[in-house]
Amino acid sequence: MLHTYPVRIYRFYLDGFKRMTLGKTLWKIILIKLLVMFGIFKLFFFPNYLNTNFETDEQRADHVIEQITGSAANNN
Repeated sequence: MLHTYPVRIYRFYLDGFKRMTLGKTLWKIILIKLLVMFGIFKLFFFPNYLNTNFETDEQRADHVIEQITGSAANNN
């Protein structure tokens, strides 16, 4: 009996997505918005600070450790 519930739920959603008309358009809009938010906004509003300001991986790692441990020390 437990095995039938997951199958019924899967079939319910599968049937629902197959019958969608407006929903498919809405899902496309959602995916385009996510692409814009995570792809384009990242390029223009969130530059790669570590690659821009530090030359080596060691310098980057030191900066990150300093920021993490410095923040913890300031909170205590």
